[in-house]
Amino acid sequence: MSAGRSALRMGPAELVQAAAMARRFYLEGKSKIQIAEEFGVSRFKVARVLETALERDLVRIEIRVPAELDAERSDALRARYGLRHAVVVESPADATEDAPDPENLGAVAADLLGELVNEGDVLGLAWGRSTIHMAASLHRLPPCTVVQLTGVYDAGTAERGSVEAVRRAAQVSGGDAHPIYAPMLLPDPATAAALRSQTGIARAFEYFDKVTVAAVSIGSWEPGISTVHDMLSDDERAHYASLGVAAEMSAHLFDAEGRRVGRDLGERCITVEADRLRRIPEVVAIAGGLRKASAIGAVLRSGLVTSLVTDTAVADYLLTESQPGLRPALERADPDD
Repeated sequence: MSAGRSALRMGPAELVQAAAMARRFYLEGKSKIQIAEEFGVSRFKVARVLETALERDLVRIEIRVPAELDAERSDALRARYGLRHAVVVESPADATEDAPDPENLGAVAADLLGELVNEGDVLGLAWGRSTIHMAASLHRLPPCTVVQLTGVYDAGTAERGSVEAVRRAAQVSGGDAHPIYAPMLLPDPATAAALRSQTGIARAFEYFDKVTVAAVSIGSWEPGISTVHDMLSDDERAHYASLGVAAEMSAHLFDAEGRRVGRDLGERCITVEADRLRRIPEVVAIAGGLRKASAIGAVLRSGLVTSLVTDTAVADYLLTESQPGLRPALERADPDD
């Protein structure tokens, strides 16, 4: 609190009383009724004094968030897409359209999960570089069960990927871990079905309907940005590209309007089904970088996610290209219906 020049027009007694009441209200957290009793005036008098203190610059209220967070863009993005939570971090100063996800997304997402997860929840983690970085940044989680929602990009890297992320989250929370030791993409539906029936994988799948909070990554349909794209043959990539695929999340493909395409691919994948994802109360997408901006918009329009952690460059793109009034994340509406 500071006394501005306009406040000096108040008499000394008024200044002292207003400053004291403001200190009680803003710094000590006392109610207007408590302040009124202390000073022997009505609560309406207290309200007028506090209002005058603001008008005459005796009290200045500043809203501060960490410098890396952009509160204005976060709120605008939340409102535009009907998101439950939108957290926008500053893009790197040297970011280009080819730059990867900002490195600080994982740490911010880890803090967000610390807020969203409650004791007894079931936390689901899908494969993705962003979710892996998020898990590595976790420092606090209430006791909860952690389940893997997808197979791994490469079974040979499981220890450095999804499995390790699940273990890390479970270790931080002190809860049980249910990893999936299987590749995300299999050669054919029969092989995928056989793996889903294996005891360990089947046990993880049993938890899918119990997941209360999930963390997912988003990829655009380009080499090095979508793990599914990189796992397919050239002919398969061309086939799905012909269907208009613009984005990928947890081995589900979406066109620019958020409609699911190439559903046959899911029969070959170890992943949580889209219908189950839509029933999870809180699905947090962690994705940033201009190279993913249009893909992020497509997945938001799918209605499968409820919250987003991204960066300022993506937020500006989404706020520009989205039509006002669309709130797919809040309504959880399926564009195909």
